[in-house]
Amino acid sequence: MGSIANGLNGLHLNGVQELDVLIIGAGFGGVWQLKHLRDAGYKVKLVEGGGDYGGVWYWNRYPGARVDSAVPSYEFSDPDLWKTWTWTQRFPGSAELRAYFAHVADVWDLRRDSQFDTSVESAVWDGSEAKWTIKAKTNQGQKVFKARFFLPNTGFAAKRYVPDWKGIGSFRGKFLHPSSWPHEGLDLKGKKVAIIGTGSTGVQLATDLAPLVSELAVFQRTINTCMPMRQVDYEDGAQAMPREEYPAFFEARTDSFSGFDFNFIGRSTFDDDPETRRATYEKLWAEGDFKFWLATYQDMLFTKDANREAYNFWRDKTRAKIRDPQVRDLLAPMKQPYSFGCKRISLENGYFEIFNEPHVHLVDVNSTPIEEITFKGIKTSEKECEFDYIISATGFDSMTGGLKQIDIRGPSGQSLSEHWKDGTYTNLGMSVSGFPNMFFTYGPQAPSPFCNGPTCAQLQGDWIIELMNHMRDAGLKKVEAKEENVKKWRQHVADVANTSLLPSTRSWYMGDNIPGKPRECLLYLGGVTAYYKKLGDTAANGYDGFKLE
Repeated sequence: MGSIANGLNGLHLNGVQELDVLIIGAGFGGVWQLKHLRDAGYKVKLVEGGGDYGGVWYWNRYPGARVDSAVPSYEFSDPDLWKTWTWTQRFPGSAELRAYFAHVADVWDLRRDSQFDTSVESAVWDGSEAKWTIKAKTNQGQKVFKARFFLPNTGFAAKRYVPDWKGIGSFRGKFLHPSSWPHEGLDLKGKKVAIIGTGSTGVQLATDLAPLVSELAVFQRTINTCMPMRQVDYEDGAQAMPREEYPAFFEARTDSFSGFDFNFIGRSTFDDDPETRRATYEKLWAEGDFKFWLATYQDMLFTKDANREAYNFWRDKTRAKIRDPQVRDLLAPMKQPYSFGCKRISLENGYFEIFNEPHVHLVDVNSTPIEEITFKGIKTSEKECEFDYIISATGFDSMTGGLKQIDIRGPSGQSLSEHWKDGTYTNLGMSVSGFPNMFFTYGPQAPSPFCNGPTCAQLQGDWIIELMNHMRDAGLKKVEAKEENVKKWRQHVADVANTSLLPSTRSWYMGDNIPGKPRECLLYLGGVTAYYKKLGDTAANGYDGFKLE
């Protein structure tokens, strides 16, 4: 297959566009694959349900939305990009991230092979042709593609979740999920606002809205052990490091547990005396990023006593910021409520201090649960509260929801959703037995939520492309994960998780946030370095674990 001038010019037969590859998703994974598959000579097209590039950052437009991974970690390693791009902040806001994706699209000339406002509804494998027939909904009607390879890069946050509260439709004000924030924004100045949920989004929203609104109520089920974000504004073109250091920096990302430029300390918590341990914690805390979580003592996520020591340090630091004793006990309780770091940790910039303001209220839904949404606002077991806006910052059907909401059917006719009804089964967190020529990135049973996004997008994307190139060179048409290897990988993911404290905590890492969802570890906790080695070993062994024909 030779190089082609324009991957979008696939054959159109009876209104069906013929391609080598169809990619879903214009986030990090999708755009990396589009660029490099096209460079390799494939006829490839990217479709995206949103109106532009950015993945979750196209949708995340709520006040305060910003990434909590620092740059330059949170960008691609291609010199054509970083040599011509300058960040304004260490932790960029959503608007700057969308601008970065526009820069990527321009430098890589992606728009000619991308189609937006296009939501894939179904994908069916045709065994006679060894191709996927993929149907998508667009503003102009249905679009049909036939592709040898189907690469859904839906990510871990593609299907929003709103609890089935009674009376949502009766609310006279505006009820919304943050991922559907209006592009034109909302005028919340002087309004009464409720935020339900204290995950990363809830923390960012509450911090940003507190100075604007007349009354803010934050409904909390579980504490967020968020840590301070040390924001840096870059001036006069200065960046986090000299650009000549970038190549070595990017090369080292796959040598860390989390795909950043740092790693766990090579000793355990109680190897240090209390004074040394305290000094270590203080140094990590002062970094103002994820180091207190993912560059701390090597036993923090695995040993109860070590974990409790980290929590106690966090607790004491946090309680010092909160004046009201009752609020203090709700936001940073003396008794550890769950294993530290085993729920998604966020970075904050003044979050706890907002509860010192008289117009900001914390509602503990454990003691006063939400009973219904009413015409006026929210009715708890204690009272009814009146609001102008209710923001349901209740997260997503993470990891599997984005894939399962598409009607994907392999040779058996069974849908992926049915296939995963009782649990998730993948090989290497990228492929499913019974679904040939389909690969996904940043999905379940990969390091995904414990991995810096661009790092995983590149290492998984490159591996998929190398496999496709191997097939093309060998004249092969079909690749499928072997069922026995899928079972082995699922067990390996569980075994690794069970050596840690992760299963002891209810979180979306374990599928706990969605009623009826099977409880299982949805991420590979072995770390990026171990995962990268497994990918390399699999390829070196002739893609052992996959059936190629």
